[in-house]
Amino acid sequence: MDFLDRILQVPLHELPFYLITLVIAFTLHEFSHAYFANKFGDPTAKLLGRVTLNPVVHFDFFGIVLLLIAGFGWARPVPVNRENFSNPRLMGAIVSVAGPLSNLLLGVLGTLIYVMLARFGVLDSISNERLLQAILIFFNLFTVLNFFLFLFNLIPLPPLDGYRLLEDLAPRSVQGRLHQYETWSMLIFLLILFIPVLRAYTITPLYQAAQTMYFQFAHFFLILFGGYS
Repeated sequence: MDFLDRILQVPLHELPFYLITLVIAFTLHEFSHAYFANKFGDPTAKLLGRVTLNPVVHFDFFGIVLLLIAGFGWARPVPVNRENFSNPRLMGAIVSVAGPLSNLLLGVLGTLIYVMLARFGVLDSISNERLLQAILIFFNLFTVLNFFLFLFNLIPLPPLDGYRLLEDLAPRSVQGRLHQYETWSMLIFLLILFIPVLRAYTITPLYQAAQTMYFQFAHFFLILFGGYS
């Protein structure tokens, strides 16, 4: 067990909740890309069976393993052919941002459910300490991780959605320059992930921002449900 704890970035007692969160977060993220692409006239994802909430078709095995071991990873990207859109720039931007927004929605929804469980005494009524602890761990992971995925995917570096969004919104002259520097951008992205010092100034603040988002939404919902006088 100690050996596994040293390998896995995620503590073993949190691993089941982490995996459940990733299944939901990654599946809805990729489904959102596929759904809107198909809705706007590009059948590429639909023909590949990606317009579905079946997590199996969205998961990349190596990406998930790396996520557990190294703390980062990915799902299978949804292929999108923007030439099939009647308005490639606008529709492409919507498709790009749909994935991160799905994680934002999950984070908000998770926070809302947790606050309601706490506000209306459901958590207080649970006498089983292990069950209560499991619920608390799950909602903490589910909310913060989804908020983090929302922020992380908006980084304007390939292969993240933020880069695709930048491509969609940038003038054509700028798009050409982006393509020229795409290889270097990918290298910068990998350096950020692998070098601890760079991670401390990029990824770590995103986690902190995700926690802040959770606290802010929780505070808002508590006020909404009369939790504060």
